[in-house]
Amino acid sequence: MTSSSTPGLARFNTLADSEATAVLHEVCAGAAWGRAILSRRPYATADALFAASDAAMAELTAADLAEAMAGHPPIGRPKPGDPTSSHEQRGMAGASEELKTEMLELNLAYQERFGHVFLICATGATGEQMRDAVRTRIGNPPERERENVRTELGKINRIRLARLVQDS
Repeated sequence: MTSSSTPGLARFNTLADSEATAVLHEVCAGAAWGRAILSRRPYATADALFAASDAAMAELTAADLAEAMAGHPPIGRPKPGDPTSSHEQRGMAGASEELKTEMLELNLAYQERFGHVFLICATGATGEQMRDAVRTRIGNPPERERENVRTELGKINRIRLARLVQDS
């Protein structure tokens, strides 16, 4: 995405607040993040929108972060009828049954340890890369893992915002 304005960004800037809130909720389930993005409209460039997203992500409390994560299904189990999560997790689509079973077990162990789903920016990642990431991150202290989740969620939000404001 370039730093210039796009027709998609112009459309986003002119949506009614209620419509923009609904659109932002599709990007991130965190209401505090959505309010922060909404309050800073209009955006002159996509880069300004991305910077606002990063700033809003940095400001999220632990409760806000938990709310944002609640909108994400476990890796390997995208929400039925949700093309976004299916697209983002397509690296698991062709995975072997053995890998899918291992991911399910790792997801459950991670969730038991941290109290939330394993969150990773899965776009472009293979099933093996996602498995290796959860294997590595499951040993993190909770504080470090919360910051990993914040980083990964920020990446996901940027990708989804880029799609939102692209020329189309």
